[in-house]
Amino acid sequence: MSKILSGQNPGQDVLPLTACDEGSRPRNWGLLATGLLGGSLVVLYSIATPFVVPAMRKHCLPFVPATSKQIDNVLSVLKGRSGSLVDIGSGDGRIVIAAAKVGFKAVGYELNPWLVWYSRYHAWKAGVHHNTKFYISDLWKVNFSQYTNVVIFGVPQMMLQLEEKLGEELQLEAKVVACRFPFPCWKPSHSVGEGIDTVWGYNSESFRMRGKMTEL
Repeated sequence: MSKILSGQNPGQDVLPLTACDEGSRPRNWGLLATGLLGGSLVVLYSIATPFVVPAMRKHCLPFVPATSKQIDNVLSVLKGRSGSLVDIGSGDGRIVIAAAKVGFKAVGYELNPWLVWYSRYHAWKAGVHHNTKFYISDLWKVNFSQYTNVVIFGVPQMMLQLEEKLGEELQLEAKVVACRFPFPCWKPSHSVGEGIDTVWGYNSESFRMRGKMTEL
C-alpha cells in the first residue's frame, strides 16, 4: 500500500495524461467548428458585399437579366448601325456579348465585380472577348462621350438624372436605347416590343430637344 502511495505504480503516471488527452478532444473540435464558421462568414460576406453595397446607393441598377426578346429588340433598334456600343449597368454581359456578335465594339460598365468577372468569362467562352470589354465602375463617374450607341436598363428613379448626364456628354451622332423604362423628357424616335420587353430608341433630335427645353 505504501508503495502505491509513494508513486511506484507506473499506472499513475499514465492516468493524468489520458484524462488530459480526452479532455482536449472536445476543445479541438470546438476550435475547428469555430474556425469553419468564421471562414464561412468571411466567404459569405465577400460574396454578398458586391450585391448589397450597390443597393445602398441612392440610385442603383438591380441585376435583372435581359430576356432573349429584349436582346432581339435592342439589336432591332440598332440595326444598320456600327461602331462603339456601351451597356450601362451591363449585369452578366449578355447585351454586350450579343452586340459584339453582330459587329459592335462593345463595352459594359458594371458596379458588381462578380458580374464583371462572369461577363469576361462568358465573352471568352462565346469567342467575342477581342471585341468586348467590361469595367468595374460607377456609371455616374464615367464619361460616355466616346460611345455612339448607348444601351441602358434603368429604373424610374434614375432616368431623369441619367437623361441630363447623357444629354450633356453624347455626340450628335449617338443613339440611345432605353429598356424597360423610357426617359421622362426625351421623345423617342421609335420603339419596339410590348410590355416589359419594350425598348425605346432616341436619336440626336432628342438630345437637341432636351437642350432647348433646358435653355427655356
